[in-house]
Amino acid sequence: MSKRDSRIILETQENDFSYKRSKSNLNITFNRISFIFFIFFIIFIIYLVHLAHLGSRNSKMNETNDLKKVSNKLYRADIIDTNNKYLVKTINSIDIGISPSKIIDEKKLLLNLKYLFPEKDIQKIKKRIDKGKFFYFEKKISEENYEKLMQLGDNAIEPRDNLIRIYPQSNLFSHIIGQIDNDNNGISGLEKSLDEQLKNSQQPIKLTVDKDIQYLIREELIKFNKIFNTKGSASILMDVNNGEIISLVSLPDFNPNQRKKISDPNFINRATKGVYEFGSVFKTFTLAAALNEKIIEPQTEFLDLPKSLSCAGFPIREYDNKIPSNLTAEEILIRSGNIGSVRIGQKLGEDKFKSFLSTIGILKKITFEIEEVGKPIEFNWGKCPLATASFGHGITTTLIQLVKAYSIIANGGYNIDPTLIKNKNRNKREKILNDDVSKKILPILRKIVSTKNGTASLANVTGFDVGGKTGTAQKSINGVYTNKKINSFLSVFPTSKPKFVMAVMLDEPKISKDYIYHYRDGSNIKYKGTPFNTAGWTAVEVTGQILDKIGPILATKYSEVY
Repeated sequence: MSKRDSRIILETQENDFSYKRSKSNLNITFNRISFIFFIFFIIFIIYLVHLAHLGSRNSKMNETNDLKKVSNKLYRADIIDTNNKYLVKTINSIDIGISPSKIIDEKKLLLNLKYLFPEKDIQKIKKRIDKGKFFYFEKKISEENYEKLMQLGDNAIEPRDNLIRIYPQSNLFSHIIGQIDNDNNGISGLEKSLDEQLKNSQQPIKLTVDKDIQYLIREELIKFNKIFNTKGSASILMDVNNGEIISLVSLPDFNPNQRKKISDPNFINRATKGVYEFGSVFKTFTLAAALNEKIIEPQTEFLDLPKSLSCAGFPIREYDNKIPSNLTAEEILIRSGNIGSVRIGQKLGEDKFKSFLSTIGILKKITFEIEEVGKPIEFNWGKCPLATASFGHGITTTLIQLVKAYSIIANGGYNIDPTLIKNKNRNKREKILNDDVSKKILPILRKIVSTKNGTASLANVTGFDVGGKTGTAQKSINGVYTNKKINSFLSVFPTSKPKFVMAVMLDEPKISKDYIYHYRDGSNIKYKGTPFNTAGWTAVEVTGQILDKIGPILATKYSEVY
């Protein structure tokens, strides 16, 4: 081999070596770059995973916040009675829904649901599944049914928390509490009038009403609605000194747990919304107004009273021809004389009588915590209207206004406002009547109940020192007087130191042929059948029965009664 060939071989070997070395270096460089890229790729993936986690977390946080917002929107404060018993409560509830998109085995799910809930219409459920949209399988689910569904372990079954409004006392306070709509807004009663306060308060709202007393009074009214076959009835029990309402019942009532639009006029709140002529209960106002003006005294005599009068061609008669022609002012009220009341009203005069009725809150719409309050019909005063108004004919008002007025007359002449909110009226008393009005009227109201000439002896319950006045009024329908009646009794007790006023009103009571009356005069006399369709035989009897039932509670909680 020549030197030249040897040199070529060497050069070739050197070049090959250089190429391999270069290739090796290139590979090393590429591998390093790949490694670095891989590291960055891993870091990038981790970063993306972290971002996804944060997004999921934020989503869950947003979802939680949204749920909180919904919960806050649905929240309403509880309502309790004077003894801290729940009348209304907001509680947590669970609704069970089904998400069709998450169903893996529809046939299996339907079979399980049919087995667990045989009362459910599975075909309807299948149709809803076929629509592919989320739907609620059962709302406000019971604990038992919740456990059944959760044991299936199906992701398509979704429990969702909710807040619901419940009324533990059912119908008992329906006219007071009222209702809410599907959007959680109050639509009647305190739910409506206190809507904003209920939505924003964290503390229960305490009322003046007593659940136990409310229950007993309502039960008696239900019983006598059947006995006297009434269209409805109402009762109010109120503290005469501060206006706190202990019980307010109106029948028929409703169950606020079964949310319905109450459109039937029969569901009117007869205690506050109904506007009626109440008849002879107004005679107390006629005498009280004359005493307040010092025009007459209880022993002022009215002689030669006729049995009837004529005014504008219309007769005014005594309801009982046995009423004597010569009576004192006191006796006129005790015997509920129409003609005598007209004479007192004439002595008083239109302006003074009208002013007195306005002062005690009879003539204008009353301010009250619930919006279902009636407006008395405008009364056109004049000579004849004065005569009829003096014995309660032709003039209208509401039962709650009567309770307010009788309380003022009983408590020494202090103005008070009826209230359902505990401690609202503390230290808010204004003197509006003369001192001696109460002192002179109360003994007369007591004699109406305690003497044989009175019209309310059936309410003479031992230990209560009850006084009061009856009212029997013809019901006007479309401006025409009918034989249908409004019977009422306004009672005050104890008359020696008044603590309570109670009103009982019966709407269109009928005579009962089978009811047995038990006289409370100690004679043990019993009488079967209602002889007259008047307040003395209906509303007074109901009042007596109520006082028999609530007496022990009042004696325990309000020792001043005895």
